[in-house]
Amino acid sequence: MLRNGSTPFPSIEIVPPPTGISKDELLSGIAPLMEFAPRYINVTTHRDEVRYEPQPDGSYRRRIVRSRVSAVAVCAAIQSHYDVEVVPHLICGGTSAHETEMLLQDLQFMGIENVMALRGDSLTGEKRFTPDPAGFAHADELVAAIRRFEQDNGASFCIGVGAYPEKHFEAANLETDIENLKRKVDAGADVIITQLFFDNAVFYRFVDRCRQAGITVPVIPGLKPLSTARQVALLPESFSIDIPVELTEAVRRCGDDKEAVYRLGTDWCIAQCRDLIAHGVPAVHFYTMGKTRNITEILRACF
Repeated sequence: MLRNGSTPFPSIEIVPPPTGISKDELLSGIAPLMEFAPRYINVTTHRDEVRYEPQPDGSYRRRIVRSRVSAVAVCAAIQSHYDVEVVPHLICGGTSAHETEMLLQDLQFMGIENVMALRGDSLTGEKRFTPDPAGFAHADELVAAIRRFEQDNGASFCIGVGAYPEKHFEAANLETDIENLKRKVDAGADVIITQLFFDNAVFYRFVDRCRQAGITVPVIPGLKPLSTARQVALLPESFSIDIPVELTEAVRRCGDDKEAVYRLGTDWCIAQCRDLIAHGVPAVHFYTMGKTRNITEILRACF
């Protein structure tokens, strides 16, 4: 798609719904976005949760709990209904090398040819990411494992990896972070999709520095529109990003008018998207996070 596309196209990322949601509910939730023919849908993967339940004798029993439908199940549901590429996330966290290989076998069987290889987040309560003892500590190791699987099984995957225009919060500096990104590309990654950002100048500087470091694969910007005043505090905390003063001041002036904040965030993202397209990005990736109203407005305005 990236190699042959003549014009920028949209893609979207969805979060698997909580367990108990039906396939029809999932599909109806993304139906409004399909009007705009996204070229692919990324499906996030979430680690199983560990809960400790008190027992009558005073001890605790460790139980693994899956709170969301698996990415593979979501991909299968989408494939059965829509003519669109699906891109499941593969993560290092909570997954052994053997489990990763079994998952790749399932994806090969399903005809899925695109994946996102990510380290994944720490468990709630962990100060630092702890890899599975029989798994991978970093995304470049996961990328290399996928390439080995291809050689051994006659498979072929396009591998995407993540990047942080404003630096991963664990990296000492941006230079080190770009070095880590280059390791992922050197291991075999084909494309980079960035974390969300609200200042396009940050993205353009980041791409320039990637090129200077010898990273030549496509870099796709990731966007998420601001939708509530509360996100001014939540998004920097959750994603270690900056929000421009111009935007935060505009949110403040909206006061308690929730619809005004929503409109402001949507218009800001439209302006970002149009500027990115004008600067020749190959595609624009949208993080829906379970919300479609503002994303559909942005897609309608830009594509």
